[in-house]
Amino acid sequence: MFMYNNACLVPTSFWLAGIPGLESLHIWFSIPFSSIYLVAVLGNITILAVVKVERSLHQPMYFFLCMLAVIDLILSTSAVPKLLGIFWFSAHNIDLDACLAQMFFIHCFATVESGIFLAMAFDRYVAICDPLHHTLVLTHTVVSHLGLAALLRGVLYIGPLPLMIRLRLSLYRTQVIAHSYCEHMAVVTLACSNTTVNNLYGMGIGFLVLTLDSLAITASYVMIFKTVMGLATLDTRLKTLGTCSSHICAILVFYIPIALSSLIHRFGQHVPPHIHILLANFYLLVPPILNPVVYAVRTKQIRERLLHILKAGAQPK
Repeated sequence: MFMYNNACLVPTSFWLAGIPGLESLHIWFSIPFSSIYLVAVLGNITILAVVKVERSLHQPMYFFLCMLAVIDLILSTSAVPKLLGIFWFSAHNIDLDACLAQMFFIHCFATVESGIFLAMAFDRYVAICDPLHHTLVLTHTVVSHLGLAALLRGVLYIGPLPLMIRLRLSLYRTQVIAHSYCEHMAVVTLACSNTTVNNLYGMGIGFLVLTLDSLAITASYVMIFKTVMGLATLDTRLKTLGTCSSHICAILVFYIPIALSSLIHRFGQHVPPHIHILLANFYLLVPPILNPVVYAVRTKQIRERLLHILKAGAQPK
């Protein structure tokens, strides 16, 4: 169902390649991908359930953690089921509108997640640098407003991406997307039309989200470290920094793969395609599985509540 115009197509659907160059291994890739996705879903649902029932966890940091859990569920679910369909059933075809919707959800909620990490850095800054006013500044209303602001920012930033493709780019050299999901640049590079506006907007959003958010988070931690270094004893310093360790680990797991994937996509012409695709999937799958693990291990209340649930389930009825 394509109309031809000077060797360019007007597609009604696209064909997702999966992991180019490793098609023969798709069925084997499905094992770790499906396992990681299942664990990620169970882990994030568990975090949501534990925070809901444990009243001692009704604090700003854990509300933000619940927001991360919801975002991670949306991010992974936006890409992985379709990828597993490619691996298991060779379901490569995806409608144009479905492709643009997938693009929106993946890029939007990656942007929202970055905003939540920024809000969590602000929470840690207030908790450590101005602890007497922490409960006054980070009220439940303020936390919900910060979460809503992160969501609105993601929608406003990313909403134009699929719209500009729909309105500006109608002709494509091929309908084959050399990717496992509808990533913005992977679609734009197929277009026959001038893509300068799409490229500049995508790069601008990448700069605003990755660079500015990471700089703001870094500035927060610089001030946090300055405050910690002024504490009286080494033990107090280590305990205070320990309250930030989970957040720092989650930030590194999130930002490093995104930054590497962006750099490889724009400048790594000699990097094998499957390396880029695997890295792009890495940041959709690894944070959702690691965030619950990191916070469950590092947070005493979550750890104790989980152990209590497990012991209660193991007791004979």
